[in-house]
Amino acid sequence: MSNQTNILEVSDVNSDYMTPEAIELINTAKAISRRLAARAQSTDENGSVPIASVKEISEAGLFRIIQPRRWGGYEMDPRVFYKVQMALAEGCMSTAWIFGVIGVHYWQLSLFPQQAQQDVLADNPATLIASTYMPVGKAEKVEGGYRFSGHWEFSSGVEHCSWIFLGGLLPRQDGEEGLEHTTFLLPASDFQIKENWDVHGLRGTGSHDIVVDNVFVPEHRTQCTNNYTDAGCPGRETNPGWLYKIPFIQVFQRAVSSACIGALDGAVQEFRTRAASHVGKHGAKTAEDVNAQMAVTEAMVTTDSLKLVLARNYQRIVDNAKNGTTMDVEERLLQRAQSSLVPKICSQHADDILRASAGAGLRKSNPVERINRDLKQARAHIANNADAYARAHGAVMLGLPNADPFV
Repeated sequence: MSNQTNILEVSDVNSDYMTPEAIELINTAKAISRRLAARAQSTDENGSVPIASVKEISEAGLFRIIQPRRWGGYEMDPRVFYKVQMALAEGCMSTAWIFGVIGVHYWQLSLFPQQAQQDVLADNPATLIASTYMPVGKAEKVEGGYRFSGHWEFSSGVEHCSWIFLGGLLPRQDGEEGLEHTTFLLPASDFQIKENWDVHGLRGTGSHDIVVDNVFVPEHRTQCTNNYTDAGCPGRETNPGWLYKIPFIQVFQRAVSSACIGALDGAVQEFRTRAASHVGKHGAKTAEDVNAQMAVTEAMVTTDSLKLVLARNYQRIVDNAKNGTTMDVEERLLQRAQSSLVPKICSQHADDILRASAGAGLRKSNPVERINRDLKQARAHIANNADAYARAHGAVMLGLPNADPFV
């Protein structure tokens, strides 16, 4: 059974960001994805992405697509990164999920002061960084930095990482009243992993809790997450490329939604393979079922459309970064809403595919059942709260002020 035609990949081969090196990385991800698929069920059952999978992805250089060249990265267009993530997700969405959230951290580390980059990467430029950005950390100003404590939930893939980004609040640097979201950078010796990830879907991500108890964080290991000025992103002094001028949310928001597109593609492939030979207990062929036929085509139309929107939106993001311009708030909010809607839309189509699989399709031996659960879990991420971000955009379009601090 051949895989579905991917119109987006055919249509953008001649785009300038699709260099021979980029195409090679995408093809490598597709090859790895087939091996991830063979491990996907055990990944789900064990609640952890195998070390072998992370090692294979790391050694292939895939985590480093948007890492600066000065650290041995590829400093490529974000569209290459998300094509790779979608390819990996066709085999295992949990693995693709941690690829996305870990991989974007090289990009954010590049905004930190040079000393922080040295702290993490000097001995090993392939060091992996985890995160949980909810601003629950408590920071007390002391000489040279902060005393820092807190308890965070949902750090995907943290067991594979030696450093972590944690969210907290600090007084605004511009002197105005209020607090601003800040990312604190800590080594593994300064935090504890509380293993408690037992959920419905994305079980393999191992998104455990993190506990920090009164540790010292030097000033240079902090960065104002939503401050997109040069003052807020001191790492631009040594990483001056246009890639590091993109606002944080425009990179991160897609890290927790794009895997859903690849996972739905994977569900279609699994269903086509099964449906080609499946005959129900009453003698009906799945391939002849109208519901099955509609489910496959509508899912394929959906992933094609979602990929086209992703590519178009990043063209706008890249153009603005290269030109030193800023999108209007209406466009930024629309892109935020479009990203957050991806898991919701993909989950709905996965429901249709699972329904067309009939009663036996609900067995856990059916990969579509796992994919269906993974997509529903992805909807629970705060960045995928589609109703909230659709309302935020709609409010501005109707003349109200922007209420999203990340946008």
